Amino acid sequence: MTRELLALMGIANERLALEWVSSAEAGRFAEIVTSFTEKVKDLGKNPIGVAA
Repeated sequence: MTRELLALMGIANERLALEWVSSAEAGRFAEIVTSFTEKVKDLGKNPIGVAA
């Protein structure tokens, strides 16, 4: 449902990620966040613009 709402707002599905990570998986969490951050940077600016 969230992906559908993003599409209605003109936001690419690639800007949303959901990962299940245990509190014991700090290394995995760091990898996921780093990877997603790089992906979003590659996508460029948010098409909606900057909130005022």
